[in-house]
This record gives sequence, structure tokens and C-alpha cells, in this order.
Amino acid sequence: QVQLVESGGGLVQPGGSLRLSCAASGFTFSSYTVRWYRQAPGKERELVAYISSAGGSTNYVDSVKGRCTIARDNAKNTAYLQMNSLKPEDAAVYSCNARGKSGIYWGQGTQVTVPS
Repeated sequence: QVQLVESGGGLVQPGGSLRLSCAASGFTFSSYTVRWYRQAPGKERELVAYISSAGGSTNYVDSVKGRCTIARDNAKNTAYLQMNSLKPEDAAVYSCNARGKSGIYWGQGTQVTVPS
């Protein structure tokens, strides 16, 4: 059974940090690219970060560059999103997405709350 399970969200004060995790099972994770998306209430889903299957290539939306780092550990079938210097505008549901030849898989999301 294919699964992507996010964790690590929560309530953090502005300027704080969180590390989100995306644990994969049921498919060959190392062959899939990973993307983190976020969606805030009333807003469209936004691509936050991308990492290639081997981890050698990453990309970020401008609003998080310098504050977020995407990484993966293929031995653990897990991807991460380290978020620092969090701002109220970062508050959203964060979801991971794995994309490969066999399809696209989504996790259920994890809530990040940053009060203003």
C-alpha cells in the first residue's frame, strides 16, 4: 500500500523553526522526486520546495529561499523540510508529493501555525 505520511507540524512563534517529515512506504521512494506544497485558508496551493530523486537538485519558491531547506534520506524513505525564521504568512497545511514513472502520490498534510 502506497503511503506518504507527513509529521512535524505544530504551533510555533514567529522566528521559530520546524522540521517537517514525509515518510514514504509502498513504492521505490528513491526513484521519485519530492515536492512540498502548502495551502493557507482561502488561498491556492503553492509549491514550496522541490528535490530530485537522488537529492542533488533542489529548488524553492522565492518567499522561503534562505529560510527553508529540503532534504531527503533515501535509506530511510523520508524527505524533510527544515523551516527557519518562520513568519505568520508561512502558516498553512503543508503536504508532500512524490512523483515518478508509476504516478503521483500525496500525503494527508500537516498543519503549521504561526500566530501574528
